[in-house]
Amino acid sequence: MKTSKITQEGLVREFYEKHPKRDIPHAEAVDWVTVEWKLRTGGVFRDPDRFIRKLSQAGFLQKLSKGVYRYDPDFVVHPHLEDFSASQKKEILKRDNYRCVICGRGKKDGVELQVDHIKAKDFGGEATIENGQTLCAQHNFKKKNYKQTETGKKMFIRLYELSKGNRGYGNSKILCGDSGSF
Repeated sequence: MKTSKITQEGLVREFYEKHPKRDIPHAEAVDWVTVEWKLRTGGVFRDPDRFIRKLSQAGFLQKLSKGVYRYDPDFVVHPHLEDFSASQKKEILKRDNYRCVICGRGKKDGVELQVDHIKAKDFGGEATIENGQTLCAQHNFKKKNYKQTETGKKMFIRLYELSKGNRGYGNSKILCGDSGSF
């Protein structure tokens, strides 16, 4: 029997509530909700990742590691997860001289700048000036592929290489070359 009374977010919640206190790989949840949505509604569940991420950010799910989540009804929290305000973004950009803290490129170089959480919101990072940094779009995207410690290590190594060679901000090929590495 097909019904459309349940929402996609509600179905994701249902899956995790049926499996409390269990470390569940992302793929297991996605596979179940995709099949279950098709059975119940006849439709296609196109983006279950979005709802898993949303429930994690809302404190309903605990993100244990990349792609592993847990629902624990005893520890559901509602962390204060905000984006930076316009005034915070302005202050962070100004503090970082309107340049990416990794490669030193900025708007004058035709690069889109973004204000980024150093400690990600998913891991409890707050929207504070101290937890903000200016990154070019390329480095902000690359950062998402690493855990915080991996990112920090790679960023430190690149900045150290720059300072050793006294290259300054002008030589962005080291950081943003065609190699595709950080």
